[in-house]
Amino acid sequence: MTVLEKPAPEATVPDTPPSGRRSIGRLLTAGLLVSLLVLVPVAAGIGAYPVPVGDVLASIQHRVGLGGTELDRVAESVLWNVRFPRIVLALLIGASLGCAGALMQGVFGNPLAEPGVIGVSSGAAVGAVGAIALGVNFLGTWTVSVFAFVSGLATVLLVYFMSRSGGRTEVVTLILTGIAVNAFGGAVIGLFLFFADAAAIQQITFWQLGSLSQATWPKVLAVLPCAALGLAVAPLYSRRLDLLALGERPARHLGVDVERLRIVLVLVIALLTAAAVSVSGIISFVGLVVPHLLRMAAGPGHRFLVPGSALLGAVVLLGADLTARTVAAPAELPLGVLTALLGSPFFFWLLRRTRRRQGGWA
Repeated sequence: MTVLEKPAPEATVPDTPPSGRRSIGRLLTAGLLVSLLVLVPVAAGIGAYPVPVGDVLASIQHRVGLGGTELDRVAESVLWNVRFPRIVLALLIGASLGCAGALMQGVFGNPLAEPGVIGVSSGAAVGAVGAIALGVNFLGTWTVSVFAFVSGLATVLLVYFMSRSGGRTEVVTLILTGIAVNAFGGAVIGLFLFFADAAAIQQITFWQLGSLSQATWPKVLAVLPCAALGLAVAPLYSRRLDLLALGERPARHLGVDVERLRIVLVLVIALLTAAAVSVSGIISFVGLVVPHLLRMAAGPGHRFLVPGSALLGAVVLLGADLTARTVAAPAELPLGVLTALLGSPFFFWLLRRTRRRQGGWA
């Protein structure tokens, strides 16, 4: 078997006992929560119309009825109609992609597995772009999300079943099939782009590059149910993912229905990824980088890894979105381009590191 087909556990923290890893997990959780508490008001205050952090906190207190003061009408409008919808959307999408990446890597037992790599992101984007190009709107604000979800789900199931042979899924076949599906999805998007009108072309370009620039409260409400459901269900399978990490046969002996577990989690992964793609376009590598960083820091236990990946994903994407809209101000970098620029070198490093360890779980 090749290195990609048979990953073996790597002791990233070889001498750390389980209690030590739990302590590390608690410290990381506290650090990530503090990071969010700091980053949210900072991100809300920075922009073309700057708002001091103190005023941001005062406005939040006023809105939730804890005192504070109401700002002038322009500042209130900037915060609550522009900045906060974008921040909430970044948190939801980052959490969804981070959690989906942790589940994907756990299900297939390999750090190179990521929702975008196996085609679910491009498949969901095809559904969304198709709805835009064809002018479909029979479900109102839910139309694009529903099309993205159905298309993403169909794509990931297609890749999964095409990768199966002899009752098991080969990771190499999975990744290669995903590459082919990504290429096909790009071609379909190109066809929609060729036949679309000027207004639709702008929206299709948005899906290809990924951005949160069109964030609104209705879009937040459209993605919230899918993201909340997926994020709530995912941690329930942490223990079974830990057992699956021992291998399929030991997991079965310990009472895990491996095939059922994979099917359920593939559905959860598709739900989370499609929910994210439905409002942001394709944002690459968050689901690859985030779980891997946490695994190196706190070990492979999914009890922390799954919710921790959601939390770190939210922090990473909010920070990336803040960078995208400020680093080249007044212009705005596409968020998907920024995450790909940062994530591609990491993926290459991870691939080489995994090969050098001859089956190491990076």
